Amino acid sequence: MKKDPRQKQPVHYGWYIVAAGMLCVFAGLGFGRFALGMLLPAMGESLKLSYSQMGLVSTANFVGYLLAVLACSYISSKIGSRLLIFLALLLVAISMLLVSLANSFISVIFFYTLTGMGSGASNVPMMALVASWFSTGQRGKAAGFIVIGSGFAILLSGKLIPYINQLNPADGWRTNWLVLGIIVLIISITCLLVIRDSPAELGLEPFTGKEKITQVARIYFDNGLAAVSKKDIYHLGVIYFLFGYTYVIYATFIVTTLVQERGFSETVAGNFWSWVGFLSLFSGPVFGTLSDKFGRKTGLVMVFIIQMFAYLLVALSLPGIFLYLSIGCYGIVAWSIPSIMAALVGDYVGPQKTARVFAFITFIFALGQIAGPAVAGFLAETSGTFSSSFLMASLFAGLAVVLSGLLKKPAGI
Repeated sequence: MKKDPRQKQPVHYGWYIVAAGMLCVFAGLGFGRFALGMLLPAMGESLKLSYSQMGLVSTANFVGYLLAVLACSYISSKIGSRLLIFLALLLVAISMLLVSLANSFISVIFFYTLTGMGSGASNVPMMALVASWFSTGQRGKAAGFIVIGSGFAILLSGKLIPYINQLNPADGWRTNWLVLGIIVLIISITCLLVIRDSPAELGLEPFTGKEKITQVARIYFDNGLAAVSKKDIYHLGVIYFLFGYTYVIYATFIVTTLVQERGFSETVAGNFWSWVGFLSLFSGPVFGTLSDKFGRKTGLVMVFIIQMFAYLLVALSLPGIFLYLSIGCYGIVAWSIPSIMAALVGDYVGPQKTARVFAFITFIFALGQIAGPAVAGFLAETSGTFSSSFLMASLFAGLAVVLSGLLKKPAGI
């Protein structure tokens, strides 16, 4: 006898969506983007890539991400988030498998641009699903657990990639791309089997925890807010831009700074980065939950203050202990902003419009990701040190603190 899904279950199906979302981010962003730093040295040596060309490989991924964000909300409205996420992760998997076969800089650029497109087209609809499956008092926590997939990927790639490279010194990077692509392929199928576009498909209500949803709130939840202004959306976009601009400067240049300017060995610098991966596992759930309890504005202000100090501690010529503190500050809030932003967009516009609005502010965020490293690299080349780049990141994070404090409370919340 088939069980009625509307009967009360021990675990609400929304948390299965969260688990699938964590795998989605693990594959699409974690492997699709953050594993590159571990793969570039061996790949660059094998393909005779210059430092500029290696930098362009990373840029190609961001450009692909940006292009996908432009189209994914439209595609999602036509085929649904579930199918889009599956196809996007499938693109990530296939393109990574093709990178493993690449024999030139041009082919790597082309295939890794496709990887970036898959990353963007999987991440945006996945984060937007939070608004459909969870009420406002649970969204921050749910989104927080989803985004830590990147942290798990950093931890795994930090151990797996060097191990495979040791087994096959000549072509270990090719084997790594192959292995990572196969893992992403398996995850894409898993997400297709688990994810559903809305609770209504299973005869369920959104997860509310212990909350009681009033009739007014139900109308808001079902239809979204028509009264939200473009100014509010642009406000969110600017804040998200500042996050994209600053966090990627740290992620791109901290290891280089530790090795070239502070005299650390690559192994020690790599261990620093592993700590970022470990600490980041707590970032989304902790600050997402805090934003549920104390408000999105408070959550964003707290996170940007911590990030501001993370960048400042590297910019200043302070004793080594402050570098550990910087790493700690960066790691503990690493994925907090995307989780809070996904929840905040849902609060502002409701689940029906979340995918479109979140895609728009993610487009602005992606512009920040592209601009940040380029400007930071120019400053470092001009000044001869990355200190000026991290100081700029700290000032921009401070601006984000001010702008976050000026956010208005969503109507109906």
